[in-house]
Amino acid sequence: MKRWSDLEHQEPELAEAGRQLFYQFGVGLGFLATVRKDGGPRLHPICPIITNGGLYGFIVPSPKRGDLHRDGRYALHSFPPADNDDEFYVAGRARVVNDPGTIREVDEAYQNEVSPEEELFEFLIERCLLARYRERGAFPPTYTNWRADQTL
Repeated sequence: MKRWSDLEHQEPELAEAGRQLFYQFGVGLGFLATVRKDGGPRLHPICPIITNGGLYGFIVPSPKRGDLHRDGRYALHSFPPADNDDEFYVAGRARVVNDPGTIREVDEAYQNEVSPEEELFEFLIERCLLARYRERGAFPPTYTNWRADQTL
């Protein structure tokens, strides 16, 4: 698993395209998929935060937070843009962040009120995918794939 900074180092254009899609509406927005106890998928919108070399999210007490504690596997997909069908997806494992300095830095970058019951997770990346469409509805898109096990 790699951090967001590793993706930026290895594939800067891919990382920047992902950042733009997550932040296209100002605040980061994405759909977080987690794994329920029964193995089924669970999907919720969240506000991903890219800062301090990582991809983070503050998660309120919720079923998705329980999923991440029990089985850290996740997938995070960008919201669809208003004017095209481009998409960005990352998947890997989430880990709890307990370091007060990191929590403070991510909180400051988030620029929204974080409640004391929210817990910070870093989303480590195993793979990502960018799909770029020539125009809305034009298929197939151009795909760019990246895997963390690729060599530098």
